[in-house]
Amino acid sequence: MQLGIGTYTFGWAVGTPGNRPDHPLDELGLLNRATALGFSLVQIGDNLPLHTLSTEQLCAFEQQAQQQGIRLEVGARGLTETNLDQYINLAAGLKSRLLRFVIDSSAYEPTLDTVIGILKNAVPSLKKAKITLGLENHDRLLAREFAHIVEQVGSEHLGICLDSVNSMGAGEGLAEVVQTLAPYTVNLHLKDFGIRRLSHLMGFQIDGRPAGQGLLNIPWLVEQVATRSRCQTAILEQWVVPESTLPASIDKEENWVTDSINYLINSNLFTR
Repeated sequence: MQLGIGTYTFGWAVGTPGNRPDHPLDELGLLNRATALGFSLVQIGDNLPLHTLSTEQLCAFEQQAQQQGIRLEVGARGLTETNLDQYINLAAGLKSRLLRFVIDSSAYEPTLDTVIGILKNAVPSLKKAKITLGLENHDRLLAREFAHIVEQVGSEHLGICLDSVNSMGAGEGLAEVVQTLAPYTVNLHLKDFGIRRLSHLMGFQIDGRPAGQGLLNIPWLVEQVATRSRCQTAILEQWVVPESTLPASIDKEENWVTDSINYLINSNLFTR
């Protein structure tokens, strides 16, 4: 399985709503980071929306990726017919064979039937462009509902982008999610996590950890997904616990990247 980095590897450096660095990491900067770290796979998530880039910027991005020998994967949020069509075209233009999609966006939470209808209509376009769409398990729908969507659409061009933490927001544990979604997984988001009891003892908090330093059993997860043979790529993602200032959070993120990559490469589970 090929390991890569993405915009959610560097969430603080790219920027979050209300937390934008003076000089955010952009698409070209991410390519340079990948090369410096020895990676040839980069996934662009919805935190750096490609549809906001100009034609010239997209061309420069695609050309630089080719020059640096980097394979691109495209991601988006908000599964409407218009948005999906737009991102299929963007993915095709960037020679991305994977299009990762989060169904929901702000004030948009479609029904399962609506999602199934949109995806069925998109299958011919996905097939023509030779693109596989990976629905990311997010925190509104249950794993069995994601499986239902994939089964109802019934196309080899649709699968699951399996995130190791998101479904906890829907009250589901990792073992349950993996058992349900591993057979459909076409892309893996490796995001380690920790759970700690709060000081007042009234509840727990889930947050991120560097890969290999949290509760995620990464060798087990990769084994469960790899046996189905559909998943060829994995992306390191991070929920870096913020510091008191954004520059300090970005510095911490860099340290986590180093620690995470060292663990993942030394695990001998991945190629670069």
